[in-house]
Amino acid sequence: MIQKDLRAIILIELLLPLLLTLFGVYHGVLQVLYRAGIIQDVSFGGIGYYQGLTAHGVINAIVLTTFFAVAFGHAVISQYLDHGVSKTGAWTGFVLMVGGTLVAAYPIFTGRANVLYTFYAPMKAHPLFYFGVVFLVVGSWVSFWSWIPGYLRWRKSHPGRKTPLAAVGMFSAFIIWQICTLPVAYEVIVQLIPWSLGWTPGVNVVLSRLLFWFFGHPLVYFWLLPAYVMYYTIMPRLAGGKLYSDFYGRFVFMAFIVLSSPLGLHHQFTEPAISSGYKALHASLTFLVAVPSLVTAFTLAASLEYGARQNGGKGLFAWWARLPHFDPQRWLFPYLFMGLVIFVLGGITGIINASYGMASLVHNTAWIPAHFHLTVAGPTFLAILGMSLYLCAGLLGKNVAAPRAAVAVPYLWTLGTFTFSAGLFYGGLRGVPRRTNLGMSFLDSTSDAYRPDWVIGEYAGAVGGCLMGLSVLLFFYVLVRSLLAPASVPAADAFALPDSAAYHDEAAGVVTNFRPWVIAGIVAILISYIPPLVQVLSAGYPLAAG
Repeated sequence: MIQKDLRAIILIELLLPLLLTLFGVYHGVLQVLYRAGIIQDVSFGGIGYYQGLTAHGVINAIVLTTFFAVAFGHAVISQYLDHGVSKTGAWTGFVLMVGGTLVAAYPIFTGRANVLYTFYAPMKAHPLFYFGVVFLVVGSWVSFWSWIPGYLRWRKSHPGRKTPLAAVGMFSAFIIWQICTLPVAYEVIVQLIPWSLGWTPGVNVVLSRLLFWFFGHPLVYFWLLPAYVMYYTIMPRLAGGKLYSDFYGRFVFMAFIVLSSPLGLHHQFTEPAISSGYKALHASLTFLVAVPSLVTAFTLAASLEYGARQNGGKGLFAWWARLPHFDPQRWLFPYLFMGLVIFVLGGITGIINASYGMASLVHNTAWIPAHFHLTVAGPTFLAILGMSLYLCAGLLGKNVAAPRAAVAVPYLWTLGTFTFSAGLFYGGLRGVPRRTNLGMSFLDSTSDAYRPDWVIGEYAGAVGGCLMGLSVLLFFYVLVRSLLAPASVPAADAFALPDSAAYHDEAAGVVTNFRPWVIAGIVAILISYIPPLVQVLSAGYPLAAG
């Protein structure tokens, strides 16, 4: 069972960022209306275009995902490792994270931090934005550290037993997070804060970008791995079956520790300050990171097939119909299943982005946010919504109200996401720029820069974005009704996360311990990043004043 003394922390860490996400999603809808030329102004409702774009990215991609990972991690570690979360550490991390969020919110909402969620130089924010980021990240570190003593106690008291797979997944996510946030912490503390305070004359922009993208791509796997934990440990049981292979699950989590970090330069293919040889190395490593995702695709497909056939599924493909796609009693299943469906296209388009030649065609076009939303807004966001509702209702001892409406949310979201991304993919291949207020330029029919060939793609994006916003409103309808439902103390006390048995429960072998995988990951980082780092530091680039 989940520790009783963690319930309040988990609930607040789920509900506070969800509340902020309303604002983030609202500005996401406004973004597609700006870009379609439906809004033709520099601001709407007193919030500027780039101010809203920053809020949308920071809230949805950093605040929501970090809070959820910590909250879900607390639930997983406390349940599977015999109440192994330090209450003091959890509360300390919580206070730092909330404090950091509030500190960073002030300059965002007052228009003093319009630097987007990719906040590297030369764009400069108010110092409080950077301080807030530091507090948020350090708070997540402290929360992670609160699991370590309990994990070590569990290992000592259970010699010879495999660490539960869900705990392996959450530790893998936070090992990646711990590694990838160290360079961006250096960037913020050593470069950006002194620069924003006027203590230094300028900043090395190339170094700032290099450090940020060291963080920026592993961040994707920090988003994804909590969803992967649900895929491996919860979804097979919801489907009525078992996880096909316990070993494959452990291998996937460990492989991400090694492969997630040494590939950030594929975000900098157009960076003139870094040689093409280093970029080619990172491009090659980026293709390798597809391996654990392909293993996941096979393992989960086999797990779902087993469950469907246990429920009477027949034929080569007809067994898919026996999965609980619309079962209101298992309403969590479509949040996970549709996230996987979305992620298939996210993975395919990610391979295109990682290809040196093709990336130059789509770089800084609408193609990039189309791909991005198939990853963070696909499996990640749907898993966050579904599990947040599941945990909030369960920890409070309440039944989920309107379960049929809860089932509808992921399907409406998927329809919106595919429509939105299709429109932006179409535009990206025609050169539509990302992040640009098109309503004030290329989608303004009175402008000399008007591009009528871009209209259809941006209108499709607007329709999809509005459908996504509608699905979030439907989710909050279900969440609020569930929170207001009658509570049962015995149900809250008995609540636990579902756990899937393994069809093949192999010996752990090489995936027993984290240590060799962490060492291999560090070695890969040193090989892939020391040469470009030396190149950047020895070049003597002039400092940007900002």
